[in-house]
Amino acid sequence: MVVEDDQLVRDLVTDALSDGGFTTEVSVSGEDAVKLLLSDATKYRALITDINLFGTVDGWQVGHRARELNPDIPVIYMTGAAADQWSAHGVPNSILLSKPFAPAQIVAAVAQLLNTGAPPA
Repeated sequence: MVVEDDQLVRDLVTDALSDGGFTTEVSVSGEDAVKLLLSDATKYRALITDINLFGTVDGWQVGHRARELNPDIPVIYMTGAAADQWSAHGVPNSILLSKPFAPAQIVAAVAQLLNTGAPPA
Protein backbone atom coordinates (compact mmCIF):
# COMPACT_ATOMS: atom_id res chain seq x y z
CA MET A 1 0.00 0.00 0.00
CA VAL A 2 1.24 3.46 -0.90
CA VAL A 3 -0.03 6.39 1.17
CA GLU A 4 0.86 9.73 -0.41
CA ASP A 5 -1.16 12.91 -0.87
CA ASP A 6 1.14 14.51 -3.47
CA GLN A 7 0.15 13.32 -6.97
CA LEU A 8 3.67 13.65 -8.44
CA VAL A 9 5.33 11.66 -5.65
CA ARG A 10 2.49 9.13 -5.67
CA ASP A 11 2.93 8.57 -9.41
CA LEU A 12 6.72 8.30 -9.09
CA VAL A 13 6.44 5.70 -6.32
CA THR A 14 3.70 3.61 -7.94
CA ASP A 15 5.42 3.68 -11.34
CA ALA A 16 8.74 2.64 -9.79
CA LEU A 17 7.11 -0.20 -7.85
CA SER A 18 5.21 -1.36 -10.93
CA ASP A 19 8.45 -1.36 -12.93
CA GLY A 20 10.00 -3.36 -10.07
CA GLY A 21 7.29 -6.01 -10.33
CA PHE A 22 5.12 -4.92 -7.41
CA THR A 23 1.36 -4.36 -7.47
CA THR A 24 0.23 -1.30 -5.53
CA GLU A 25 -2.92 -0.02 -3.91
CA VAL A 26 -2.98 3.72 -3.30
CA SER A 27 -4.45 5.83 -0.55
CA VAL A 28 -4.30 9.62 -0.58
CA SER A 29 -4.86 10.13 3.17
CA GLY A 30 -4.01 8.53 6.47
CA GLU A 31 -7.68 8.12 7.25
CA ASP A 32 -8.32 6.17 4.04
CA ALA A 33 -5.21 4.06 4.61
CA VAL A 34 -6.37 3.05 8.07
CA LYS A 35 -9.81 2.11 6.69
CA LEU A 36 -8.16 -0.11 4.08
CA LEU A 37 -5.93 -1.71 6.71
CA LEU A 38 -8.91 -2.34 8.98
CA SER A 39 -10.72 -4.11 6.16
CA ASP A 40 -7.87 -6.62 5.66
CA ALA A 41 -4.41 -5.78 7.04
CA THR A 42 -2.94 -9.09 5.88
CA LYS A 43 -3.78 -8.23 2.27
CA TYR A 44 -0.79 -5.87 2.11
CA ARG A 45 2.80 -7.09 1.93
CA ALA A 46 4.27 -3.67 2.75
CA LEU A 47 3.27 -0.14 3.70
CA ILE A 48 4.92 2.89 2.12
CA THR A 49 3.71 6.13 3.66
CA ASP A 50 4.51 9.78 3.53
CA ILE A 51 4.81 11.21 7.02
CA ASN A 52 3.17 14.58 6.49
CA LEU A 53 -0.29 13.86 5.10
CA PHE A 54 -3.33 16.08 4.74
CA GLY A 55 -5.95 15.29 7.36
CA THR A 56 -5.77 14.25 10.99
CA VAL A 57 -3.89 10.94 10.61
CA ASP A 58 -0.21 11.31 9.75
CA GLY A 59 2.18 8.69 8.40
CA TRP A 60 3.57 7.88 11.84
CA GLN A 61 0.05 6.97 12.97
CA VAL A 62 -0.60 4.93 9.82
CA GLY A 63 2.60 2.95 10.43
CA HIS A 64 1.71 2.27 14.05
CA ARG A 65 -1.85 1.22 13.18
CA ALA A 66 -0.56 -1.07 10.43
CA ARG A 67 1.76 -2.77 12.92
CA GLU A 68 -1.04 -3.17 15.45
CA LEU A 69 -3.10 -4.98 12.83
CA ASN A 70 -0.21 -6.89 11.21
CA PRO A 71 2.97 -6.99 13.36
CA ASP A 72 5.10 -8.27 10.47
CA ILE A 73 4.23 -5.68 7.81
CA PRO A 74 7.30 -3.84 6.52
CA VAL A 75 6.96 -0.05 6.79
CA ILE A 76 8.78 2.51 4.67
CA TYR A 77 8.40 6.14 5.63
CA MET A 78 8.96 8.94 3.11
CA THR A 79 9.63 12.51 4.19
CA GLY A 80 11.05 15.79 3.11
CA ALA A 81 11.22 17.33 6.57
CA ALA A 82 10.60 14.89 9.42
CA ALA A 83 13.63 12.57 9.22
CA ASP A 84 14.87 13.67 12.64
CA GLN A 85 11.69 12.29 14.23
CA TRP A 86 12.08 8.73 12.90
CA SER A 87 13.78 7.30 15.97
CA ALA A 88 11.02 8.64 18.24
CA HIS A 89 7.96 8.01 16.06
CA GLY A 90 8.81 5.27 13.55
CA VAL A 91 8.06 1.63 14.10
CA PRO A 92 10.90 -0.88 14.64
CA ASN A 93 12.39 -2.54 11.56
CA SER A 94 11.32 0.21 9.20
CA ILE A 95 13.17 2.30 6.64
CA LEU A 96 13.10 6.05 6.18
CA LEU A 97 13.63 7.58 2.75
CA SER A 98 14.32 11.30 2.61
CA LYS A 99 12.84 13.16 -0.34
CA PRO A 100 13.93 13.56 -3.00
CA PHE A 101 14.92 9.95 -3.65
CA ALA A 102 15.52 7.99 -6.83
CA PRO A 103 12.77 5.61 -7.96
CA ALA A 104 15.17 2.69 -7.62
CA GLN A 105 15.59 3.48 -3.92
CA ILE A 106 11.93 2.80 -3.14
CA VAL A 107 12.04 -0.52 -5.01
CA ALA A 108 15.25 -1.50 -3.21
CA ALA A 109 13.78 -0.56 0.19
CA VAL A 110 10.64 -2.65 -0.36
CA ALA A 111 12.64 -5.61 -1.65
CA GLN A 112 15.05 -5.36 1.28
CA LEU A 113 12.32 -5.38 3.91
CA LEU A 114 10.38 -8.16 2.20
CA ASN A 115 13.51 -10.29 1.88
CA THR A 116 15.12 -9.65 5.25
CA GLY A 117 12.42 -8.28 7.50
CA ALA A 118 14.74 -5.57 8.77
CA PRO A 119 17.02 -2.83 7.51
CA PRO A 120 20.79 -3.21 7.88
CA ALA A 121 22.20 -2.28 11.28
